[in-house]
Order: sequence, then C-alpha cells, then structure tokens
Amino acid sequence: MTAGTEGTTDTAPTGPTGRAARPSAWAPLRHRIFLGLFIAQIASNVGSMMQNVGAAWLMGDLSSSPTLVALVQTATLLPVFLIGLPAGALADIFDRRHLLIVSQTWMLVTAVLLATLTFSDLVTPVSLLFLTFCLGIGAALTLPAWQAIQPELVPRAEFPQAIALGALTFNLGRAVGPALGGVVVALAGPPWVFLINAVSFLAVVGVLLWWRRDVPVSRLPAETMAGAIRAGMRFGANSSALRHVLIRAAVFVLPAAAVLSLLPVIARDRLDLGSGGYGLLLAAFGIGAALAAILRPRIDAVLTPDRMLGVGTIVITVLLLVDGLVANPWVVGAALFFGGGAWTLIFTTMSVAAQSALPAWVRARGMGLFSLVTVGGLALGSALWGIVANSSVVVAEVAAAVCLVVGSLLTRRWRISAPQHLDLTPAPSDDPIVSLVPRPTDGPVLVTVSYEVPEEDLPQFTATMRRVERQRRRTGARRWGLYRDLAAPDLVLELFVVESWAEHLRQHDRRTATDLAALDLVRPFVKGDVAVSHYVSVYGLGDAEQP
Repeated sequence: MTAGTEGTTDTAPTGPTGRAARPSAWAPLRHRIFLGLFIAQIASNVGSMMQNVGAAWLMGDLSSSPTLVALVQTATLLPVFLIGLPAGALADIFDRRHLLIVSQTWMLVTAVLLATLTFSDLVTPVSLLFLTFCLGIGAALTLPAWQAIQPELVPRAEFPQAIALGALTFNLGRAVGPALGGVVVALAGPPWVFLINAVSFLAVVGVLLWWRRDVPVSRLPAETMAGAIRAGMRFGANSSALRHVLIRAAVFVLPAAAVLSLLPVIARDRLDLGSGGYGLLLAAFGIGAALAAILRPRIDAVLTPDRMLGVGTIVITVLLLVDGLVANPWVVGAALFFGGGAWTLIFTTMSVAAQSALPAWVRARGMGLFSLVTVGGLALGSALWGIVANSSVVVAEVAAAVCLVVGSLLTRRWRISAPQHLDLTPAPSDDPIVSLVPRPTDGPVLVTVSYEVPEEDLPQFTATMRRVERQRRRTGARRWGLYRDLAAPDLVLELFVVESWAEHLRQHDRRTATDLAALDLVRPFVKGDVAVSHYVSVYGLGDAEQP
C-alpha cells in the first residue's frame, strides 16, 4: 500500500452488535504517514507556541500599548483572512505536498531572520509585526492544504478523530510550548525562542520529503487560479451546509478572540505575573485542550455537534467573565483549563462539519473559506478587543462575553449537524454526447434540459428544482433559470450557463451521490425522457473538431 493511498477505505469497523464501533482515540496513529506528521507537528507546534510567547512578551518590552500587544496575534492570523481562499485554490490546483514543503520552508527562513534581528538588537515593533505577519502568510498557505490531505491519510471512519488528533498536536504545543517559551525568555531572552521555532519546522519538512503522495491525474487541463477561486466562492455561496458552519464559526470566533489576545495584558497588569506565569496560564489552556482532544470520541457519543457547540460556548463565556472580573491567578488558570477543553471541542466540531460538507474537488478551497472565517475572525477580533482594552480590559472581556451569548442565541437556527447526512462519494461521470467537440477553453456554454411535467405536478416539480439549481451552481453554473413553454404548457425548460467547455466537463466530474439524489427527486413529476442539449457561444468557439 503506497503512502498516497494508505487508509482510504470507507469501511468502518463493527462492534459485537453489528453497528459501527466507535474508533479509538489513537486509531489514526496506525497509519505511518499520519504518525510521522503527527510527531513532526507536535515539534513544530511547540516551537510556534514558544514563538508566540516570545513575540508577545518582546512587544510588551518594546511598547506598553495593549493595542500593539494584541496586534501580535492579529499579525499572526490576519494573512489567513487575506489569502485563505487563494491558498485553498492553490492547494486544489497544485500538489499539496509540494505546497506544504514550500510554506514550511518559508516559515523556517522567516523565523531565522527574526531570531537574527533580535540577537542583533535591531528588532522594532514594526519589524516584529512585519515578520510575524510573514510567519502568518506561511501558516495561511499551510492550513487549507494540511486540512485537505487528512482524508488521504486515514480511513473515513477515523477522519473525525484524525482532526481531533491534529488539534491535539496544536494543544500539546500550547500546553508545553508556552511554559518552555516563558522559561527560555526568562533565562535567555526572546531570540532563542525564535531560533528554536525555526529549527522545529525542519521536522515537518523532513516527513513531507519522505512522503510519496499519489497525485490524481485529471483528463482536463488544470483550473486557472482565478477560475478556481470563483468556483470555490460559488460553491460556498450555494452550499447551505457549509454556509451554516461558516456563520456559526464567525459568530463564535469574533468575541472569543478576546480570550487569548488579551491574556498577556491580564497576566502582566492584573495578575502581576512574569513571562513564566504567562506561559503557565497558556499551558493550563493547552492541557485542557489536549485532554479534550483525547476524550472527544466519548464526548461526541453523548453530544450532537450543535449541543457540543452550545455547551462549549457557555464555558468560553464563563472564561471571558473570569478573565475580566477575577484577579486570582489560580482561578483564572482553572477557568483557562476548562476553556481550553471547550475551545478544542468547538473548533474540532466545526472543522469536522465543514469537511463533511465538502466533496474532494473543492475540499481545500472550502477549508480555505473556513480558515478565512475562523482565523481571520480571530485576527479581527484580537484587534477589536485590543482597541477596547485601551480604555478598560474589564469592559473588553465582559463585552466579548455578552456578544458571544447574543450571537449564539441569534444563530441557533443554523444547525451544523446537517453535513453528517450528505453522501459526497463521487458519482459516475459521463461525457456529454456531442457532434462538434469544442476546445476546453471555448465558451461560455449553454446547457438546456427539457422536461415534460403535467399541470398538476408543476408546483411540486418547481419546488424540487430549487435543489437542482443549487447543485448546478455549486458545481459550476454561473446562471440558471427554469422556463415554461407558453405554446406547450407541459414543457418546462431548464437552462444554465457555464464559463467554458472544460468547466462543464468538470461539472460532470464534480457530481456526488447527494447531487444525483436531488436529480432523482425530480423524476416522479416528469413524463417520458429528459432531453439535454449543449450550445457553445459562436463568438467563443475556436477550432472545434468533428468526432
């Protein structure tokens, strides 16, 4: 079994009763590439968490402004907001393994440069924010590709726990890294933290060089960058399952950003702690998060995704209030422990829901949208609450808690459990039957589908066709319409426009079992056969060939 196809079976293990057994929390680690990346990510995340402590503490030494301290997190996360979708398009167009190697190498070089400037006492608030932003660019390029390769590494039944273990690597880094970072900053200074972070990227690059991924071969030319971005946005706009996840994620992350972005200010000014104490507070958060990742399969068996999100929101709300109103470091540390667990469960639940709404062809772009909303929301929220904290940290924390509660109540109707019921298995693909074969770039292409629908079935038919409309738009249609023939009232004409012949062929390849099920719902209202015709604009038709 090659590395690229390892663990791609969709068969779930069964228990003694015949029902699907709950996967072990550690089951994904049986797959060697996943195990290698898991270990490498722990090393990298420990380095990154040490880097965050060093950068936040160094900014506090360079400037006493709470806004500048909060902007360190903004600089780390804002690139995802700016390039999250293009990064996802890159990961869907190019070999994801190569893209990950490039992004990790970029981050390694940037960390070395930051360490060098700090060792030389040449770092300033502006250069610190700029290089932190450059590290964020590397993270933005990494996130969609990293999330999109997970289904290639483990069986489908183990995929949710693979995401949880990915969160575990991050939170083990959060548990260990801040404490180590605080100790290193206290004993040796921030530049050594930056240098350790640079070295940590070598582990990930090494495993990626070892992995020999099987790259899928397409019969069609690669999508252009602009076309891939448009296709990703079109899918996001027409997938109600993904849209629900994005809405709930945005409403959570904007106020929740206050938890970590203002923690350096709370540790230094309200709790009177040094860099070591700040690291221990982050470690409490990380330990709670790591424990939740391990226990997630048991919790998942008890709580639905929407209830998990509701319970987690309550815990984060309490954490915000404790941060804002309590000046006891032990109480704050305990609240951070439970808050870390809730944080991991919420983000793992939302990530699984987002991935469950995405077919393979748009997975990286969809996760780019998810990263844009979550990480970009954290970046914007960090800046917002940093500005509010200039007047009062207490007001910022309490206001964030109120916003979190109100937003959660207002968006409860957008449930995130729906993607679990989607079957995104690729449907059999068939090429259109045509006499004139256009070039792939010829277009736009007009497709018409004729239906004979009795008068009494027309209301139900037109209502059901709304699902077909969303399917056509998700897979590539930029215009869609449904028309009734005035001369023959039983004749209904569906038409949609695709930007090129290649994009229409991709439509056929992009269909899933759920898409075909939507088309099957229409059949009971249609008499006879359905007639399909294809037209290419004469102004966009090149040297077409006769077959």
